[in-house]
Amino acid sequence: MINLLLFPVLIPFLTAMILMFFPKKVKAQRTVTLAGLAASVAVSVWLLLTVMRDGIQAVTLGSWPAPFGITMVSDPLSAVLVLTSNLITLFIAWYSIRSIGEGREKHFYYPAMMFMLTGINGAFTTGDIFNMFVFFEVLLMASYVLIVLGGEKRQLRESIKYILVNVISSAFFVTTVAMLYSVVGTLNMADISAKTADIGQSGILTVIAVMLILVFGLKGAIFPLYFWLPGSYAAPPVPVLALFGALLTKVGVYAIMRTVTLLFPNDPGFTHEMLMVLAILTVIAGCIGALAYFDLKQIVIYNIIIAVGVILFGVAQMNTAGLEGAVFYLIHDMLIKAALFMLIGVIIAVTGTSNLREMGGLLKTYPGLAWTWLIAAFGLAGIPPLSGFFGKLLIVQGAFEADNLWGGVIILVSSLVVLLSVIRIFIHAFWGEPRPVAGVSSRIYRGLFIPAALLTAITVFYGVGTEWIRPVMTDAANILHEPSIYIDAVLKE
Repeated sequence: MINLLLFPVLIPFLTAMILMFFPKKVKAQRTVTLAGLAASVAVSVWLLLTVMRDGIQAVTLGSWPAPFGITMVSDPLSAVLVLTSNLITLFIAWYSIRSIGEGREKHFYYPAMMFMLTGINGAFTTGDIFNMFVFFEVLLMASYVLIVLGGEKRQLRESIKYILVNVISSAFFVTTVAMLYSVVGTLNMADISAKTADIGQSGILTVIAVMLILVFGLKGAIFPLYFWLPGSYAAPPVPVLALFGALLTKVGVYAIMRTVTLLFPNDPGFTHEMLMVLAILTVIAGCIGALAYFDLKQIVIYNIIIAVGVILFGVAQMNTAGLEGAVFYLIHDMLIKAALFMLIGVIIAVTGTSNLREMGGLLKTYPGLAWTWLIAAFGLAGIPPLSGFFGKLLIVQGAFEADNLWGGVIILVSSLVVLLSVIRIFIHAFWGEPRPVAGVSSRIYRGLFIPAALLTAITVFYGVGTEWIRPVMTDAANILHEPSIYIDAVLKE
């Protein structure tokens, strides 16, 4: 049973390897991909139930004792992130059948998707800081394929910036890991935490903590390191945008959560204050961008940046309410961003444009799409009882408990900005008189709309079913707040 946590990493990897053998057989590619993802979701559910029943699961490869071997760890936070990632990728793969085009499907689109999922699940599951770097590189290399696939001029232009930024951040990452190893003499994250607690957080460890926050902040798009994201994410097709928007930045956010709560929780007077300031600035910058554009993709892309700031603000409070809210909001944002980007793809398919000024009247021609968008928009803004409400409520509660009144007020005001940005889309795209549109066949429309609507329905359940889901989030927050639970589970294996 202890090896169960390896399966969400191994299944996508083996699926990707199988897919490499017949790239031109599109139907077989689709079938194998969907089967592999369904298996990954099933195993992830099993893993989450096991973690909730039996506690943190850890395995050190090669039967080496921790901290000498490579350790993989699944706690409630890791397990729920793995499940969410697999579920989102399953829906996006289903959505891709009618949207990505056979040209891309024949050129390793599905293997790249599965390799990226391998890296994401591995980054969520690893208990070793160097292996986190390795899994980051796996998911980034797969994302390089996805961002250039198709060879459009805009894709190639933006991919240069995307690749350069990530190569530079990866170089800083491995350099920082080397510095950390030279100071504490271990790469196991639980062991690093135990040793930093014993020796105290010296000046060099604070510098390393700041460097790690900046490295992961560049990948997670915090202020002012988000400059690369709006252009790079808008360039590829919508299914790739949905994958990137829902999953990639969240790996960086998760890494920051682990860094400040597990590795370096001992100097909150500096690192956590810095993180809180950066989070608030990230929220403000995202709000400005979300209101500045009339392009569907850009509006929701800047909402990614807002969400990153909100989550990290909750983490920076370092109390149970703030951490639980951050976990709740992290899962919510992964689900709702995937749903919104998929709905944007449907709107673009039926109108032939992403420019709001060229749309109108879709409520009369596509009422199901209109009301689904409105539900997703309300969920993003945190209208109760939808999924964005409870997480943000806990984050604000954590801010008030930590006497960060103005930060909590900014988070509340950002909800109004988010609501305004997505309602503006509803007014321009769905209100008014219908305009001439490109149109799509009913078969293609159903193939796009059904997975998007079902994922939106899952976000509704996530909000309405908070009472049933909260024990998972509470356990995850408790482990973040009390790292000794994680340390004991790993080092006593």
